[in-house]
Amino acid sequence: MALYLYVKEKNSSKRKIITYFSYISLTIGALLLFWSFYPILSFEIYSKLFIQRNLFTPIPTSNTVSSLEQANSVLGSYNVFSSNLRDFTEASLWFPSQKEVNIVKAIDIKEYTLSIPKLNISNAIVNVGGEDLSKYLVHYLPQSLPGEYGHIVIFGHSTLPQMYNVKDYKTIFTNLPSLKKGDKIILTMNDLEYEYEVYDLVVVKPDQISVLEPRNDASYVTLITCVPQGTYLRRLVVRAKLSQLPQNVIE
Repeated sequence: MALYLYVKEKNSSKRKIITYFSYISLTIGALLLFWSFYPILSFEIYSKLFIQRNLFTPIPTSNTVSSLEQANSVLGSYNVFSSNLRDFTEASLWFPSQKEVNIVKAIDIKEYTLSIPKLNISNAIVNVGGEDLSKYLVHYLPQSLPGEYGHIVIFGHSTLPQMYNVKDYKTIFTNLPSLKKGDKIILTMNDLEYEYEVYDLVVVKPDQISVLEPRNDASYVTLITCVPQGTYLRRLVVRAKLSQLPQNVIE
């Protein structure tokens, strides 16, 4: 005969509510983590499979402080995950400063526009030699203009795909990794449209500045943004070459 009898007490309504609330909170937390990190992980997998990680030409290592370290010292942020509201809003923080690439040519044109039909980007403002990436795209260290022989480098922000807004310059280049060879980039200046065709995509580190070097054998445009989206760990470089001049220029 048992000396003690244990009876399991039924959970009270209050305890049930607390239990359900705990499960709901855990579920929501797990979904938020997945929502935040899935785009980063998916880009890492996609870039390793489809985007070049190593340039065929040697890349000089910067002897100056890297842009990542410089930005951290300026902004006081040591978190690799960018809010895109304050990190790298200055174009000069994206790559290390080097004397050989800091020579800016005097150019009278201050603005032109960029369109990428595949990404539904239409007439985005490109500021020539500007700094504030929260207000426009930046034509960095200008040496030439659309249609001219030379190398145009344009910086633009990206963020987590869930926060993408094509009209917001803090998120405008979020979908840049989806571009492929043959896609069109259109630069419009003085009502003349210059059509460029994408021929290469590559991911580089912030101190790999060879992607900024001048080229004078044809007319090139390079689009650069931070990747994985929502971070500023590396740079996605999209290269395009002039494929079509404005009709009235041809005539």
